[in-house]
Amino acid sequence: MIIKSALVCLALNVYFEARNQPVMGQIAVSQVVLNRVRSPAYPDSICAVVKQAKYTRSGKLIRHKCQFSWYCDGKSDQPTDLSAYRWARYIALLVLYRGYPDLVDGATHYHSLSVDPEWNKRKQPLGIIGDHIFFK
Repeated sequence: MIIKSALVCLALNVYFEARNQPVMGQIAVSQVVLNRVRSPAYPDSICAVVKQAKYTRSGKLIRHKCQFSWYCDGKSDQPTDLSAYRWARYIALLVLYRGYPDLVDGATHYHSLSVDPEWNKRKQPLGIIGDHIFFK
């Protein structure tokens, strides 16, 4: 059984990272989170993966030092488009409970095609869905 907080964490990640993407892109973003949970290189829970970040010695979140940019961009983490959030929850439920086939072949990373982060040079590209490219 999936804990409610895990569903919320995954839905928020879909909402903030992929709400403007096609359904398959939203599913793929969800699957990256689940692939990280399965990997020993990342935390072992959905919320810990979504909220993975760097902190100061005093425990304060360092802005723009998160695995998923929305989590520490300094903006509110409350969805404003409730229809899009309801859809994101549906996608999260679909992926968590239906066990949707992995569209991204085990990918643990992605980024928008509009950016070119330095880390992508060290990863194997697996494909593009919507405007995200996925990496292993």
